[in-house]
Amino acid sequence: MSAEIEAGVHERLAGYRDRFHGLFADYFDSVARQGPPRNAFVPEALELVRDMSLRGGKRLRVALVYEAARLVTPDAVTGLDEAALSIELLQTHGLIHDDIIDDSPVRRGAPSVYYAYRDRFPDRPHTALGLAVLAGDLAAFLSVQVLLTAPVPRDLRQAMAAVQATAGADTVRGQFLDLERDFGPVPDRAVLDTVSEYKTARYSVLAPLQLGLLAAGADVTAHEEELTRYARLLGVSGQMRDDYLDLFADAGTVGKPAGSDLREGRRSYAVCALLAATSGAERAVVESALAGPGCPPQTVGRVQDIARHHGVDEQLLAEIRGGAEEAAAVAATWRGRWRDEAVAFFEQLPLWGALRTQ
Repeated sequence: MSAEIEAGVHERLAGYRDRFHGLFADYFDSVARQGPPRNAFVPEALELVRDMSLRGGKRLRVALVYEAARLVTPDAVTGLDEAALSIELLQTHGLIHDDIIDDSPVRRGAPSVYYAYRDRFPDRPHTALGLAVLAGDLAAFLSVQVLLTAPVPRDLRQAMAAVQATAGADTVRGQFLDLERDFGPVPDRAVLDTVSEYKTARYSVLAPLQLGLLAAGADVTAHEEELTRYARLLGVSGQMRDDYLDLFADAGTVGKPAGSDLREGRRSYAVCALLAATSGAERAVVESALAGPGCPPQTVGRVQDIARHHGVDEQLLAEIRGGAEEAAAVAATWRGRWRDEAVAFFEQLPLWGALRTQ
C-alpha cells in the first residue's frame, strides 16, 4: 500500500473518531438524566460504562457505519449517529464481559469494569461479579434502545434493531466457540475462521455495513452474500494480525508485553501455526508455555525464536496479506453499483489493516 493511501485511511478514521467522541459523551449525559432517582448503583454503573466506552480505540466500526451510507449517497443520512452509538455500545458490552471471562484487571490502560467493582467491594466478590455482569448487560440493552428511539421511520428502526440483535446473538455464540477452541484437539484453520467470523466479524464489520446501508435506503438483503464475504475476510485478516502482533510485536509498539495468548493458554492463529510447525522438544516448549499461567518473558522469547526459525512469522504475514487482498477484491466488484469514492475506502481498508502496527 502506498504511503498516500495509508495516510488517507488514517485521516478518515481519525475524523470519525474525533467527531464520535463528542457524540458519545453527549449520549451518556442524556442517559444519565433518565434516572431512576435516589440510588447510587445505577449512576455508578453508568459512569463505569461511560468511562469504558470513551477510553478510545480506533472506532473502525463507527467509520464503517458512515462509509457504508456513503456508498449510496454523499448527503447526510438520518439515523447514522444512532447506528454508530449502538454498535459501540455493543462493543462496550463485549469488552466488559470479556474482561470478566478472562479475569482481566486492565483494559485500555485503566482498570476493567470488573476490577473496578472488585476494588469497590473487596469483601463481597459475588456482588462485584454481579454488578460487572449487569453493567455489561446495561450496555447491551442500551445498544438496542438507541436504535428503537432513532428519529427514522418505524420500519427502518425495526430493521436496524433486528440487525443489531442478530449481531449481538452471533457475538455471544462466537464467545462460546472461542472458549471451546482452547479445549480438545488443536483447532484447524476452518475452526479458527469460524470463531473469528462469529466473535468479531459479524458485529465489527457486517453489522456496521448493514446499518449504514439500511439507513441510506439500500436493499441489504440483495447484497447479503457479498457483504458477509467481505466482513468475514476482513475480520479473519484483522484477527490474524492481532494474533501476529500479540506474539511478535515489540512491547513498546503495542503497549503490552508480547505473548499474552501464550500466557492465557489461547490457541490463536499464531499459536496454532506454531504448534503445526514444531515437534519434539520445540513443541514441548510451546505446549509448556500454553499449559502454565504466567509464562515468563524468557520463555516467550524462546517461543518467538522457535517460531521465526520455522518461518511462522512470514507465513502469518503472507496469509494476512492474502486475506486482505481478497477482501479488497470483493469491494472492487462494488464499482459501478455504488459510489466510487466510498468503494475506494473499502478497497483500501483491508490492506491498511494488514499493515497496522497496533
